[in-house]
Amino acid sequence: MKSRIEQTGVTLIELLMVISIAVILTAIGVPSYRYVTTSNRIAGEINGLLGDIQFARYEALKEGLSVTICPTASSTATTCDGSTTWGNGWIVLSNAADTGGTSAVLRRQLPFSSFNSSDTLTSTAGVTSVIFNREGFATLTGTAMFSLHNPAGLSGFTRCLMVNAAGAVMTTTAGNAAYSVTCS
Repeated sequence: MKSRIEQTGVTLIELLMVISIAVILTAIGVPSYRYVTTSNRIAGEINGLLGDIQFARYEALKEGLSVTICPTASSTATTCDGSTTWGNGWIVLSNAADTGGTSAVLRRQLPFSSFNSSDTLTSTAGVTSVIFNREGFATLTGTAMFSLHNPAGLSGFTRCLMVNAAGAVMTTTAGNAAYSVTCS
């Protein structure tokens, strides 16, 4: 009778097969992860503007005073400066000074500070501010559109926010229309 010696361990072929499978799964997973993180970053940034616009409208209705949201070039700015560069941040400003009170900054958004802060936020027709009156209507002619683009310029990541004169706000993706304006 032959004695049988059992060997334990892994052969070189088995080890190479496991490494090959791990490399293939990583090659499939990394691009998907990059897509998800970029998409979530863009959605979060446009939703920040959406939230502040809705807040400005709510405050105008609640206080019975007009409220302005406008871009600002400085993290300490307390007034609108006529800028059209929304990507540098914005402020929500109470217009209480119009009725003899003191205007106050109600909310402030600093420039985008994600690891990829080169996202660009632009507005149509050089929108310098959106003002909501005490009835919640926006003082706009037509629809204001804000477009957020990622630095790679891939249209699949473009998000748009539209505000119409009635004060209604909507977000959409590239190629889709809202309030008769197409996101681009």
